[in-house]
Amino acid sequence: MSERIDGPYSPIALPSLPLNEWEATKETLHRYAQIVGKIRLWSGAPRNHWWNVTLYVSSRGLTTGPNPYGDETFEVFFDFVAHELRVAASTGATFSFALEDGLSVADFYRELLAGLGALGIEIVIDPTPYDIGGDPFDEDATHASYHKEYVARYWRILVQVDQIFKEFSGRFNGKTSPVHLYWHGFDLAVTRFSGRRAPERVGADKVTREAYSHEVISFGFWPGDRNTPAPAFYSYTAPEPDGLTEQPLRPEAAFWAPEGGMALLMYDDLCKADSPRATLLDFMESAYQAGARTASWDVEDLRAEPVR
Repeated sequence: MSERIDGPYSPIALPSLPLNEWEATKETLHRYAQIVGKIRLWSGAPRNHWWNVTLYVSSRGLTTGPNPYGDETFEVFFDFVAHELRVAASTGATFSFALEDGLSVADFYRELLAGLGALGIEIVIDPTPYDIGGDPFDEDATHASYHKEYVARYWRILVQVDQIFKEFSGRFNGKTSPVHLYWHGFDLAVTRFSGRRAPERVGADKVTREAYSHEVISFGFWPGDRNTPAPAFYSYTAPEPDGLTEQPLRPEAAFWAPEGGMALLMYDDLCKADSPRATLLDFMESAYQAGARTASWDVEDLRAEPVR
């Protein structure tokens, strides 16, 4: 079953994405993305909240954007139309290799670093997966599934969700993150900030301390994982204010996760809506209002007037 997202462009079917049918591919693709993300982390200048490490949705897949190397730059692309990994340098040099079933994480790691080396770009990264377990990337022959149909479905969803998240971002007048994909959790996310410092998270690692140095309300989409074994949209407020989970959510199918202050709308429920775009925007707005009002954000001052 698929539905359509309405918007300024021709509507595109929102495909089904049952995790159990492509989990092996998702786990492989997640590790590919972590390798590319670590290259971006190695090459780019630091930015607040780790915005320097993320990937971005493109018209053909995912991209790092330009990464500095000496006086030049290079960009790494996942092309989910042609199903290949491409690198393009500002020198004009390029290389690519196919993404296909049987390409192990170790093979992907070796091909990418060797190709960069052939372009004169010498990269050294930590091959340890971040927070997902398993063998080091350069030794991982276990994860080698690449189902082109499901990768394409995942990307088509990202294309639509990316635009809706950007529309939602335009309704806020305060500091807002880009819409970007965090490769550690494999989630597409956008975050709003109140402008106030948050209490320091004592004992937290440096990634968490920097990510939550200020008050945030974050929104995102992930394709499913061990904790939520189905694709879902989420929102959370950090620090979590008292009374957050007592606030109403829209649509009726949205709910607060029982283990904490995470608002969830399952992707399959969104697909059943007459207007998935309007329904997703409504979910995000209701989660924002829940967090902003219980955390005493200045909702009216942070509201953006549309510019036409």
